[in-house]
Amino acid sequence: MSLIFVFPGQGSQRVGMGADLFPAFPELVDKASNLLGYSVRQLCLEDPQERLNQTQFTQPALYVVNALSYLAKVEQLRRKPDFVAGHSLGEYDALFASGVVDFETGLRLVQRRGELMARATGGGMCAVVGLPLEGLQEVLARAPAVDVANLNTPQQTVLAGPTADLEALRQPLLDAGARSVVPLKVSAPFHSRYMEPARREFAAFLEGFRFAPPRLPVIANVDAQPYTAANTRDNLARQISSPVRWVETVRYLMQTSERPTFEEVGPGTVLAGLLKKIQAELPAQPAPPAAASAPARQAPSSASPSTGRITAESLGSAEFRRDHGVRYAYVAGAMYKGIASEALVIRMGKAGLLSFLGSGGLKLQRLEEAIRKIQAELPRGAPYGMNLLANLEQPEQEDAVVDLFLRYGVTRVEAAAYMQITPSVVRYRCQGLRRAPDGSIVAENKVLAKVSRPEVAEAFLSPAPERLLKKLVETGRITAEQAALARDFPMCDDLCAEADSGGHTDQGVAFTMVPAMLLLRDEVSRRHGYRKRIRVGAAGGIGTPHAAAAAFILGADFVLSGSINQCTVEAGTSDIVRDMLQQADIQDTEMAPAGDMFELGAKVQVFSKGLFFAARANKLYELYRRYNSLEEIDEKTREQIQTRYFKRSFDEVWRETRDYYQRVHPHALEKAEKSPKHRMALIFKWYFVHSTRLATRGVADQKVDFQIQCGPAMGAFNRYVKGTPLESWRNRHVDTVAEMMMTHAAEHLQQRFTALQG
Repeated sequence: MSLIFVFPGQGSQRVGMGADLFPAFPELVDKASNLLGYSVRQLCLEDPQERLNQTQFTQPALYVVNALSYLAKVEQLRRKPDFVAGHSLGEYDALFASGVVDFETGLRLVQRRGELMARATGGGMCAVVGLPLEGLQEVLARAPAVDVANLNTPQQTVLAGPTADLEALRQPLLDAGARSVVPLKVSAPFHSRYMEPARREFAAFLEGFRFAPPRLPVIANVDAQPYTAANTRDNLARQISSPVRWVETVRYLMQTSERPTFEEVGPGTVLAGLLKKIQAELPAQPAPPAAASAPARQAPSSASPSTGRITAESLGSAEFRRDHGVRYAYVAGAMYKGIASEALVIRMGKAGLLSFLGSGGLKLQRLEEAIRKIQAELPRGAPYGMNLLANLEQPEQEDAVVDLFLRYGVTRVEAAAYMQITPSVVRYRCQGLRRAPDGSIVAENKVLAKVSRPEVAEAFLSPAPERLLKKLVETGRITAEQAALARDFPMCDDLCAEADSGGHTDQGVAFTMVPAMLLLRDEVSRRHGYRKRIRVGAAGGIGTPHAAAAAFILGADFVLSGSINQCTVEAGTSDIVRDMLQQADIQDTEMAPAGDMFELGAKVQVFSKGLFFAARANKLYELYRRYNSLEEIDEKTREQIQTRYFKRSFDEVWRETRDYYQRVHPHALEKAEKSPKHRMALIFKWYFVHSTRLATRGVADQKVDFQIQCGPAMGAFNRYVKGTPLESWRNRHVDTVAEMMMTHAAEHLQQRFTALQG
């Protein structure tokens, strides 16, 4: 059963409301009175100056009583609702209940809203009863100055407009079948185009506020869709001049929630009456589709699988969404060198979505600054994580990164580039293990392991290796109790099967990888008798809603996007790179050697259109394999590398390289002194660092050497959004992309299932 709280709006006020609430919450009542500059208690209980029905006083008074009613109801039931919504003014109480605003912030907003709406004049409103919307719209076609303001029930609609136009409509509405047309006692045509000046002024006022991501789904009046951190300001401003879509809001809640139970929270029973009529007249009709925010395509109707409809919220694993505190089973994955930037992580976190900072290749000081910024910007409890890269060459650096994560309380990592389990990742996992009261093991430090090979997947699906646990206990890095818990617990909570992706990739195929990983997960879980299910996700090639939909059909618990986020406003790269990626097609990638695993011959996938990096990087690796030193390479080739590739001499490159390794890894220099081949490798590897730096800084005159790690998903995304606002990267925000991907994936699946069922 889903518990839904709904909050009433203007019209439910009455003298005496809140009498049983004010004594229970004296501090909040005093705060409200101090903020408003008058006694809200006296206004509600006595109304000596007869101001309770004046908009600028009605709205703050109702907000306070609704909010106190909510707190009392939660205390009485000892649980919070599953969904919240409010009618007009009541939506602010829904946002308070969801944690988007605190009590005082909500009251400040409502006070200003009431003042602006009270200033509006020059029109009125009327309620039309007994005439369905279709018949009403036929009459309104002949009255262009009148707007629909409230869609309260299928048989009750409120109109707003100039008073003379409303009076002229009365008889045509009755002739069309309306049972009654009732003028309302209001001072202005609220929720109509005539409130546009108030909307603009309120929008400017909203810029001075920060809003937290919703902790409970809040269904908006303006479009009957859930609030997000990204659309809060826009929704609140638009609500003043947009119709209240109450029928669609209730319909959404009826379809999205399982066995919905509505409770009106606040004075009166106005909404209870509307709910009965809506439920009686629309027991099972599907909600009409709402317009997607971006791109400009039709978004799906949202509802739960129990009603036969698929929604963005219902895709993937409910446990994944619950464990990570996110709205969708969708992740924006890490991109190295901070390309998955602080701005990207903050934007996603504020939208209630999970992402990982691209911490690979960042210096510790730079990484610490990023963590501090993210933690300062995000509300407490907002989802975010950090990339943790394997570092076989310099394990002490991997260990230092783990130290930093533990010190700052980073509770999620995306573990990537691992060939085997390392002591550092085991230590991170163990530090967060504890025994729950029911006897189960709980991991406070969550690990999402990104893998492309079954043997690596099995290592993360299994408990930590015994030899590493023993060594960590012996050295005092973990306790004996933590090691004991780790022996019965997997190394990861989430396993992401990475197919043909940008950057490091084995170019696997999702259609073979995901099922294989699911079977492996089940086999390892049975072997170890785990009580909790490890989630398996899909990455690589997730560039369109169709690809995300296919991943969910394969059985993925979540999807992880990468390349497409590199071409967003928040990505930590240069505008010139974004301009190039915006033009990418699906064939515009090539394989090149990986700079961090150069000697091993590992490969990365990079953008290739108009660039020489892939060809030059492959040439360097070919020379490394063929020769044992720089001196063995012919003079012409050496000259070409120095003048065209490096644009500096080998000696200059070696001096820069030597200075770097002297600081961070002096043992590598000792090896280079003894091995000319190793010295050649270090010099060649400089080019890979340099080419990345050129791209992120946007050095236009060396564009041909840009290293831009990217997969074909980028080209697929560009094709999908062509002709929409998202065609330009300047309109691509990482949370908007996520919203579009998931809502359109749900729509696509709904259409396909409908077609398959004939």
